[in-house]
Amino acid sequence: MVDPEKQRTRYLAGTEGAPPVPPPGGYHGARRAAPAPALPSGAPPALITSTAEAPTDKQPANVIGWVALVAGILFAVILLGTLFTGGTDAIYGVTMLTLQLVVVGIIIAALFSRRGRVLASSALVVTLLFNVATVGAMSALQTSASGSYKGEKTDKQKHEEAYPGIKDTSASEILSQPSLEEVRTTSDAALTEIRRRLSAEFGYTWTEVAKEDLRPERNGYGGESMLVQYISVPWMTNEPIQDYNRKLAVMDVIQDVLYEYGMYDMYSFNDPSSGLDGSVLEKFYGSTDPQTQNTWEWYNDNYPDPLRFYAIIYDLSHDPDGSFQAEREAQNARTGEPLEGLQIYFLAPQLLSEADQAEFEKLMKDYPGY
Repeated sequence: MVDPEKQRTRYLAGTEGAPPVPPPGGYHGARRAAPAPALPSGAPPALITSTAEAPTDKQPANVIGWVALVAGILFAVILLGTLFTGGTDAIYGVTMLTLQLVVVGIIIAALFSRRGRVLASSALVVTLLFNVATVGAMSALQTSASGSYKGEKTDKQKHEEAYPGIKDTSASEILSQPSLEEVRTTSDAALTEIRRRLSAEFGYTWTEVAKEDLRPERNGYGGESMLVQYISVPWMTNEPIQDYNRKLAVMDVIQDVLYEYGMYDMYSFNDPSSGLDGSVLEKFYGSTDPQTQNTWEWYNDNYPDPLRFYAIIYDLSHDPDGSFQAEREAQNARTGEPLEGLQIYFLAPQLLSEADQAEFEKLMKDYPGY
């Protein structure tokens, strides 16, 4: 049995596991730490100092950092001010682009400065958020939505844009044609008579599909004229009309009424005799054969007066794949009109209201030769 005490004594006395003995004279460059000098009695203990340098105070940001930050903020304010005043052209102008480059140059210079780097980074963030590209895009969207874009137009272009008439249409021609009120009276009377006769002969009932629609006419110079396009209240039968001979009979009744209002013979867009290509007939009317078409579209007018009449029959019995019914159901969801049946309405372009005639004549005096 090994005596632990002997084993410990053996280890301490021997060289097993002990570090090597230093060479004579000690290691090169080694020195003993000098003992600290004795302190006088009652003196406070000495402070332990470190050979490491004491941390220096953080240096404040230099001037170029502040210049970069202020320049970035001021440029952003200028851009936003231009945005709110609708100056899209000014944002994309040479002046703004030059200012943008100057600000970017200042920020880049500040980034290379150790003391200005933090402020330069903040200025860079501001510039990335508000620059010619981002603010210019917002301004373009704003002017597009509001329609307030003026552009770099000449005084002549702006003058023409306010032209009250229609390009290549004389003021005398506009004033000599029926007014909006006259066209409205004629179309309302004709539609009433058509509905009355078809109801009397075939027992049809009617649904008002939409309200009267007035749309401003463009003047041909980039602006709106004082004239409007008139679309009457469209009416539609609640009953389907699917028999071929019945469709022809309905169109005959309509034709008789339109004769009484000075209009011409009805014209069938969906008939092959219209001259439309067969692919066009199939696309818009379902087939080239009127007996199997899902849509009939007949037309009439009183040229040179502006009144135009449309009679359209929708027939779901000629819908082999169901696509036409899906189309009609979508239309029904939008307007509430019946899925199939006869729809009738008038359209007349370039009408001047009687209430606007005096103002129209006054404004046209500013456009001699137009």
